[in-house]
Amino acid sequence: MNTYVYTIYGNIYINLTNFCSNACEFCVRNHESTMDGREFGSHSGEGDYDLWLDREPSYKDVTDILDKMDFSRYKEMVFCGYGEPSARFDLVEMLCVYAHERGIKTRINTNGQGNAILGKDIAPRMCRCIDTINVSLNATDAQSYDRLCHSVYGEKAFDIMLDFAKECVRCGGNVVLSIVDCVPPEQLQKAAEIARDIGAKLRVRKMI
Repeated sequence: MNTYVYTIYGNIYINLTNFCSNACEFCVRNHESTMDGREFGSHSGEGDYDLWLDREPSYKDVTDILDKMDFSRYKEMVFCGYGEPSARFDLVEMLCVYAHERGIKTRINTNGQGNAILGKDIAPRMCRCIDTINVSLNATDAQSYDRLCHSVYGEKAFDIMLDFAKECVRCGGNVVLSIVDCVPPEQLQKAAEIARDIGAKLRVRKMI
């Protein structure tokens, strides 16, 4: 059974695709076939979430599930699963309208390569529909990023990601750069400088 919607951290998470332009060393999907919802504070009390899809969802597939949920129990709708959500940005945009009509904020956890994946600039649209744009910085230079993330875009991926984050800041988006705490301390300091220089916030996230 496909898991399109799951709940952890007091948020609703939306799993739209398994496509990703990165193959990050630390990504949970490379090490676990399922995610333990209990470990991450699932409101539903369910156990494992199998986020591998044999079919990507339609708008109706997702909203049929969401229609049965009590939104007052959750803080955000987060676009994040076992794939890069911006690859299905048209659907993300539609679901943001759905969320905002019901008074819930939206966040996307993205690798920042959506422009390259889709072949068009989605930054202005993303800033209009997403309340928090969390861009995975992951490293502080192109070579380190390539070694860690193994993007289909090679060493160009770092600049693709950072340029996207900068564009979102210029468009007025609430941009957060994130980096995993498995990197050396000097990279964490450099990451803070990068975030400050482009006008974004920085979040250091624990490796799952």
